Amino acid sequence: MRGPEFAELTAFMAVVQDRSFRGAARRLGVTASSLSRTINRLEARLGMRLLNRTTRSVSPTEAGVSLHARLAPVLASLDDAVKETAALQDSPAGTLRLNLPKLAADLVLMPLLARFRQAHPLIRLDLMIDDGLSDIVADGYDAGIRIGRRLAKDMVALRLTDDYRIAVAGSPEYFAEHPMPSAPEDLRTHACLNYRWAGSGALYRWHFDGPDGPLDVDVDGPLVVNDTHLLREAAKDGMGLVCLPETFLASDIESGALIRVMDAWCKPFPGFYLYHPSRQRTPAALRAMIDFLQAQRAGPRP
Repeated sequence: MRGPEFAELTAFMAVVQDRSFRGAARRLGVTASSLSRTINRLEARLGMRLLNRTTRSVSPTEAGVSLHARLAPVLASLDDAVKETAALQDSPAGTLRLNLPKLAADLVLMPLLARFRQAHPLIRLDLMIDDGLSDIVADGYDAGIRIGRRLAKDMVALRLTDDYRIAVAGSPEYFAEHPMPSAPEDLRTHACLNYRWAGSGALYRWHFDGPDGPLDVDVDGPLVVNDTHLLREAAKDGMGLVCLPETFLASDIESGALIRVMDAWCKPFPGFYLYHPSRQRTPAALRAMIDFLQAQRAGPRP
């Protein structure tokens, strides 16, 4: 149906409801004469009279009564659809699709999900664990979480964590048979357990900062895997050294299950950010997530 035809039907329904061209015109924001011409066009297009008019009253003909009865539920349904769609902007409900790496899921989001669910029971989270650099707009995601240095420049970004530091660590059993490395060049003689990026298939280059600036090191060892939990467990079992965020290894280092080495070479790097493509018309579910994460960062967790 073309726009003018829909406008004619809307005008007809208003006149029948008000039983007055003047009242209907006032409600529609047009003149009574303009409204009359619209009804005339509708009647000409349908080839039948829809309204009986006198100088004092307006009433639907038999055809008008029939048309009104058919249109009333249809227009009411359209009105409900528009209102429900508008309500999605105001009420935190619906599906929120997020793209994030496994470390961000482990360190940032998963510890908060139960509280977020309690605060927003009508929001359904659809999480894609992705260590690549996916285009969240092209792939249909509402937002993503990434390390700060890997963000696209045209995105709106919200800091979720403080800066991180990398930790290189191995088990006491491993160091009982191997000397502790003190510099990146020492890693050439060590069994290094490494991470493979799922998206590109590339191996993680261990990043350090020393007296002469940043240094990326290619390492070798008995295990390559795209799961940080497996790397940590393999290190605790004495298979070799791992290079992972210190917060991910903190409890094992504190308990003595892992021993940290090369601390002086591990400088802070940007933490995780939530990012999305626009500040305008942010979906209510995404706005709820942003407000929730900001509140968690601003104050102590209950």
